[in-house]
Amino acid sequence: MIFNRFPADRINWVTSSFLIGTLALTLTAVPAYLFTYGLPWFFVVLFVVMFYATGMSITLGYHRLFSHLTFQAKWPVKLFTLLFGAAAFENSVVMWASEHRQHHKHVDHDDDPYAISKGFFFAHIGWLLFKLKPDDESYANVADLQTDPLVRWQHRYVQQIGVLVGFLFPALLGLAVVGGWKGFLGGFLFGGVARVVAVQHCTFFINSACHTFGNQPYSDRCSARDSGFMALFTFGEGYHNYHHEFQHDYRNGVKPWQWDPTKWAIWLFEKLGLTSNLRRVPSEKILMAQISQAQQQLQAKLDNHEMSLSESTRALLQASSDYLTDLSNRWAVQRREYLKRTEETIENSREAMKQMREEFKMAIAHLRFVKTIEATL
Repeated sequence: MIFNRFPADRINWVTSSFLIGTLALTLTAVPAYLFTYGLPWFFVVLFVVMFYATGMSITLGYHRLFSHLTFQAKWPVKLFTLLFGAAAFENSVVMWASEHRQHHKHVDHDDDPYAISKGFFFAHIGWLLFKLKPDDESYANVADLQTDPLVRWQHRYVQQIGVLVGFLFPALLGLAVVGGWKGFLGGFLFGGVARVVAVQHCTFFINSACHTFGNQPYSDRCSARDSGFMALFTFGEGYHNYHHEFQHDYRNGVKPWQWDPTKWAIWLFEKLGLTSNLRRVPSEKILMAQISQAQQQLQAKLDNHEMSLSESTRALLQASSDYLTDLSNRWAVQRREYLKRTEETIENSREAMKQMREEFKMAIAHLRFVKTIEATL
């Protein structure tokens, strides 16, 4: 039994009571309310608005802004994400970012706070229900965040802010729009309790499902996987393999067609002057990672396949691999030279970069070639 591995004296009673209590209310009180009063349209709107406000405060604020510093933001964006992030009841941004940076540093190992290597249940919620290690309240790995007075304020009053914004605010909106006890209770249940459960488990699935299901188009150095399906429910966080390979990119869904409302919001805020210095991984580096991983996956299939390719095809793949390695090295050298060029001689360097971009078009064709061979196996 899984619970035999978690002594009762290590149960995190406050967190466990909250997580189990809100889930129990969602499964009992919400259906009872629906049966008694029906579902006014306002509560549907309230749930969706609060779901997006708190969920994206986690992904845009807690995760991409504060944990990974993928962009800079003006105080209105910071304040909004700190207020509604607290309303997600995932603790303060100081604690959240500290644990998340530790996750990236020790992913899949014992010091990973929510390591998938300890099981799906543990990665999803078990690490919150049980205190397997003593709390470290020094937060040394987020000292940079603690210089921000807004962050310090939120850390000090996070529970009070969470109750006011996460429960009382939607309840008062229900009272104002629907009216009476029915409106107050409905706002509390739909905009508060049920919405908290939905947002939290969307976050938890990133730690569990996105380290279990999906593909690994960029790297297999850790368990993180890309899942377009999970991205639909996690504001774009489902592209987790890309994120673990390029954690300082403000985008998770790096392809234009990939569902990532968080990156679109950050981009829109930049146009409005609310965010700046959006960090992006060069497209050439992304392509090289993708090609290298595709070749490794193809080679693994060939090694385990009954039929082998002809010597000429293998030689072609090896030659292509060598070419791409050389191209990657030359690109890195040329990029450094480009950055060091003075204004007078930069035009020549631009021409060289242009020629290498043409070669990268050939690299894209090679990736398609590798994928075609892989599909035939």
